Amino acid sequence: MKPLLEVRDLDFAYGDVQVLRGVSLTVNAGEIVTLVGSNGAGKSTTLRNISRLLRPRSGTIVFDGNDLVKLSSHEVVELGVIQVPEGRRVFPEMTVLENLRMGSYVKSTRADRAKNLDRGLTLFPRLRERVGQLAGTLSGGEQQMLAIARGLMARPRLLLLDEPSLGLSPLLVQTIFETIRQINAQGISVLLVEQNVYQSLRIAARGYVLETGRIALEGPGKDLLSNAQVKAAFLGA
Repeated sequence: MKPLLEVRDLDFAYGDVQVLRGVSLTVNAGEIVTLVGSNGAGKSTTLRNISRLLRPRSGTIVFDGNDLVKLSSHEVVELGVIQVPEGRRVFPEMTVLENLRMGSYVKSTRADRAKNLDRGLTLFPRLRERVGQLAGTLSGGEQQMLAIARGLMARPRLLLLDEPSLGLSPLLVQTIFETIRQINAQGISVLLVEQNVYQSLRIAARGYVLETGRIALEGPGKDLLSNAQVKAAFLGA
């Protein structure tokens, strides 16, 4: 099977500080793939290189035959690679509905705006109740729902999720991961960056463990969950 996304030998540095060292990973069509690791391992930096918010020092990033390294970030979005950033990044002075509409600014998505809006509000019924409310007045969990729903407005083929469970209550964490499953069931591939190693590997077809900028382990999610090294490092076993 030809990967939908293929990252090969990715190197990146902030000035003289080397952050990524030969990172390689793939996401096949229809998969949830998770990238786990401790703080500072380079997980978010990997996503930001894929979405072209950063330029790698070397390596290749290919999405459905397109060389992303040669493209700008808005061209990557137009191909259907959509990132939901860490920290939600909603527009606090805009309503829920206005935030969602911002997700469909790409011309090719505007015809499906109503359909995509309904999909997001169906996934997150709480947002439907708050469409006229200012995003800055939402709870943290509601803002995370809004950030994901806004990403779906861009009609993604590959959704890059950066720490979607960060700072949420245990109950909301369960809700977010179940929603990721539902999104994937709609045919959207997902590359998930998470510190919640148990939950992310539990729903992932495959996973990669990133340690100080290098891929230390990879394999099926269920196999990594039972791996002694992963248990010792991340699951308190």
